[in-house]
Amino acid sequence: MISAGDFRNGITIELDNNIYQIIEFQHVKPGKGAAFVRTKLKNIKSGGVVEKTFRPTEKCPQARIDRKDMQYLYSDGDLFNFMDVETYEQIALNSETIGDALKFVKENEMCKVCSHNGNVFAVEPPLFVELEITETEPGFKGDTATGATKPATVETGALVYVPLFVNQGDKIKIDTRSGEYLSRV
Repeated sequence: MISAGDFRNGITIELDNNIYQIIEFQHVKPGKGAAFVRTKLKNIKSGGVVEKTFRPTEKCPQARIDRKDMQYLYSDGDLFNFMDVETYEQIALNSETIGDALKFVKENEMCKVCSHNGNVFAVEPPLFVELEITETEPGFKGDTATGATKPATVETGALVYVPLFVNQGDKIKIDTRSGEYLSRV
């Protein structure tokens, strides 16, 4: 159990038979009346965000989220197969659970599979990936001062906006959280 006075960003709690992660919290002490804690909570199963206020003495059970490193093997229709590299146990997750988390992930790369009480609810890709550009317009030498970008398709099929000097066949580094180009490799 964790009291509302001890809330911090990133803590997961169980509330109304759902699992929420605290995105923002604020201790409010009005001039008149009792203090309270204003929070923004993200439902980690549905992705919805709600705002809720708590009294500082209110207690909530803290949810235990298990993050396990697993290797992404392959996709088979709308099923995505992962393997535990220690026990070689394999699990298949549907595309509804995965969402677009794997749009920058190649086969045989490591991901974190998040579960609560044995129920998998999300997959976290690595923070940065290196991918090869399979299709883009030809680049122009010396055209770097404008900061202009062009669309490029990477080997996983995802679309990334890259600077004009990047060519087809180049390997680039991508931030998977925002889908942004970082650098050439």
